[in-house]
Amino acid sequence: MAYWLVKSEPFKWSWQQQVKNKRTHWDGVRNYQASNNLKAMKIGDKAFFYHSNEGKEIVGIVTVVKEYYPDPSDPKGRFGMVDFEAVRPFGKPVTLEQVKADPALEEIALVRQSRLSVQPVTDEQWRYICRLGETDPS
Repeated sequence: MAYWLVKSEPFKWSWQQQVKNKRTHWDGVRNYQASNNLKAMKIGDKAFFYHSNEGKEIVGIVTVVKEYYPDPSDPKGRFGMVDFEAVRPFGKPVTLEQVKADPALEEIALVRQSRLSVQPVTDEQWRYICRLGETDPS
């Protein structure tokens, strides 16, 4: 299993909406590196759900329930999407400020490639952030 972080602006798609809908497609990705990360996702992989712009915090965990397929909102057919299902919220959100200030997380893509909307997360980073967020890493 691999781990990821996906970003969403809460006014476009929030954690609350994800929980309410349970399962949804993750569309609109138009960056090739982020798209390649979506292509690498497999069913059962987990991702941190990160509120970008407003909040700037990791608030929950989603799991991949459908692998990469064409994004119908892309008129040129270059990009795709995956489907996610909500797993659980964090007991305590982990803020970007916390992540940036923590030497244990200095190599995380959230700090090193801050504009990338779909990012890989290492096993160690996953467990550490889950501990900070007071949630089960499994």
